[in-house]
Amino acid sequence: MWRDSLRLQLFCLLMAVLAVVVLVHNFFQLETAKATRKPYCGYAEQTLSKREQVEQESLLAAIQWPKPPDGKIPFAQSTDPTHSDFVIVKPDRFFKVGDQLEVLVRMRDFQGKPKQYCGDYLLARIHSPSLKAGAAGRIVDCHNGLYKIFFTLLWPGEVKVSVSLVHPSEAIQVLVRLREERPDRVYFKSSFKSGRYSETTECNVCLPAGLPVCNFTDLYTGEPWFCYKPRKLSCASRINHAKGGYLKGLLTQEESLFFQSDVNIKRPILSSGPDSVIVKPTAITDSSSMGRAEDPTASPSGYYYEDQWRSRTYWIHNFNKSEDITECLQGKVIHLFGDSTIRQWFEYLTAFLPDLVEFNLGSPKNVGPFMSVDLKHNILLKFRCHGPPIRFSTVFSSELRYIANELDSIVGGRNTVVAITIWSHFSTFPVEVYMRRLRNIRRAVLQLLDRSPKTAIVIRTANVQELGPEVSLFNSDWYSFQLDSVMRKMFSGIAVHFVDAWEMSVAHYSPHNLHPNEIIVKNQIDAFLSYVCPLQT
Repeated sequence: MWRDSLRLQLFCLLMAVLAVVVLVHNFFQLETAKATRKPYCGYAEQTLSKREQVEQESLLAAIQWPKPPDGKIPFAQSTDPTHSDFVIVKPDRFFKVGDQLEVLVRMRDFQGKPKQYCGDYLLARIHSPSLKAGAAGRIVDCHNGLYKIFFTLLWPGEVKVSVSLVHPSEAIQVLVRLREERPDRVYFKSSFKSGRYSETTECNVCLPAGLPVCNFTDLYTGEPWFCYKPRKLSCASRINHAKGGYLKGLLTQEESLFFQSDVNIKRPILSSGPDSVIVKPTAITDSSSMGRAEDPTASPSGYYYEDQWRSRTYWIHNFNKSEDITECLQGKVIHLFGDSTIRQWFEYLTAFLPDLVEFNLGSPKNVGPFMSVDLKHNILLKFRCHGPPIRFSTVFSSELRYIANELDSIVGGRNTVVAITIWSHFSTFPVEVYMRRLRNIRRAVLQLLDRSPKTAIVIRTANVQELGPEVSLFNSDWYSFQLDSVMRKMFSGIAVHFVDAWEMSVAHYSPHNLHPNEIIVKNQIDAFLSYVCPLQT
């Protein structure tokens, strides 16, 4: 009997051990499944019409960036702006206003060896400091380590050439990887509150699966937005939205070498010969181009002369007196939608016009919404930030509005002005997220113009900014350039106007800044108002 009892005990012990083994195995299987499960991304769930799908594929192909050869490139073989140089093609030839100037850029690595592949991101401009004149150049990648830059000579005198490396091609590939693999590198949060009890959870377009979420996808536009569900509160108790922060440790040690401020981020490339040419005046002015239809992809779209921006496709009136702006805006309602770069327009106009007084709406500083009123001249100026993702400090949930929905609520007409900018807060996401947003805005713009064709609609483009190692990973000019290229193509051929803030910031002598200085903003306002109140010529 005792043997039978012993056998039974051993059998039970064995079964218990097997049960533990199975539980442990299942636990690790579950954890592995959680770790490897792809995050839910709203942009990947889009349902596109055949026409939209064709457009999206065309846009993605248009912004596809050339890649270095397969395999990891050691830092020593990456682009070195100090060893690289440029030469002016035929610098001694006779140049006159209206001619093309060609520059050849030759890239080398840190060992001084010529680069054999492409994909570096450059910026270039011509300028005459004594005249406060400047214009951007058009850069062509020759796919062999050489780049051609073409400038249109637009004013007489000595004209200097400046070229800078924003990012080497090796850094661009890191930025591409981060955009596709780490859209969560800027994260957001929302507070939920009921009575005295509150909770804060993480929010984003993409959230890793595994926890219950609150679905805040917009019912009208389908714009996706999710927050993790609070433990004790309902989703309806959300009270605000805010930037959560920036993730650290995104790069390997080798990758971080491609992002060094004094080495390979926005560093000048010097000329190996003359860096300037003498341009003679011409009897024929460039005014023949003024009658052309507006083309948001044309380059250069304009230039500075004596610190004033001159468009090459339409006449810009300089609104130097407050009474001139007041006369232009009298009887009008002006809607400004977007981020802090168009909020600068609100701040400039409110400060410059003596009778335009801000009405205190009790909104958080720098967040809005904001409103200024001139009762004497019947002017109403409003600013509202775009919907999430937006990296502002704290926005009340009730004030989270999508531009497309706001446009749908505007009656429009000859006394209605709309200005839009949207780009900076989308730089960390796959481009499809941005395309979705622009499709919704474009639809609303077309509907507004259909019901009220005389509504003036202006789009402010992106601009360049100061870059360092960390900012480059979240808001690089390369990200902005890609988004800006998409926006220009998507709104091309539509009855909207463009204020080319990109070229205005590239061509000017001021240091690059996310929020350009006042003289650049003043020129943006002049261009904007010249659309609202065109000169009779």
